Amino acid sequence: MGRLVVLLGPTGVGKTELSYAIADHLQSPVISADSRQLYRDMRIGTAAPTDEQLCHCEHYFIGTLGVDDYYSAAMYEADVLSLTARLFPTHPTLLLTGGSMMYIDAVCNGIDDIPTVDDETRSILLKRYLDEGLEPLVQELRLLDPDYYAIVDQKNPKRVLHALEICYMTGRTYTSFRTRSCSPRPFSVLKIGLSRPREELYTRINARVEQMMADGLLDEARKLYDKYAATSPAIPNALNTVGYKELFAYFRGECTLDFAVEKIKQDTRIYSRKQMTWFRRDTSIHWFHPDSKEDILALIDSHSSHPSHPSHSSH
Repeated sequence: MGRLVVLLGPTGVGKTELSYAIADHLQSPVISADSRQLYRDMRIGTAAPTDEQLCHCEHYFIGTLGVDDYYSAAMYEADVLSLTARLFPTHPTLLLTGGSMMYIDAVCNGIDDIPTVDDETRSILLKRYLDEGLEPLVQELRLLDPDYYAIVDQKNPKRVLHALEICYMTGRTYTSFRTRSCSPRPFSVLKIGLSRPREELYTRINARVEQMMADGLLDEARKLYDKYAATSPAIPNALNTVGYKELFAYFRGECTLDFAVEKIKQDTRIYSRKQMTWFRRDTSIHWFHPDSKEDILALIDSHSSHPSHPSHSSH
């Protein structure tokens, strides 16, 4: 049986640098679990690996999609399971790393629990409801999830909207979440979480945003805005991302550049808190400070012969 080491944690905590040390130690490629680094034209704003880092070892799920390509956690689950089946015969331990909570859960457990709807998806559906009324959304639900359409109260906006939100977010029917149980995996999983004291993390996040601006985030966002958002109110979902949506507000003249940059920092800090709230519910994660590289490698080695060892410790 193969083993999947999952390195996770909030944005800006320091996963990337440590992931290469672990990949070297395991002689493993790096499988990304970042739902935004998939998009090839969003490299700066998503802190995607640099060209030098990409040359360090084999990477998967980095820069493989166009901004307007549709992709979902369910598709990611299927793609990663297919990839691991190909790689395990020559790589007994594989490394998956990132901070996208639903993507990690999809690989480790299957998408079995009804996911929490993100703010962007909720606002998109709410705006459509306010602009178009309920009936067009009911008819869309009939097409996307006929089984739920047959039993839902079609006069209840909350239930219709929630079912569509799940369809939009996952690419699967809402009904499927109401019937599936946890999916068995043909590999064992060891989860390693990275965390820092809040102020330490926030300082790193603020510095990283400044570095992104110095690296050309404004130009990257401007190109995306001109291509996808300047003339259309309905932008691709990939661009409903911290770092881009704040600069888009600046391009529309709704705020100053300084305000937009401060808003990126604030929204990134808020997102990091949401990530930690999600991850903290998982008692199987071993928590470390990112500087504890030797302890982390020792844990990985100690689990190599005991892959099913219960993992409830906190460091």
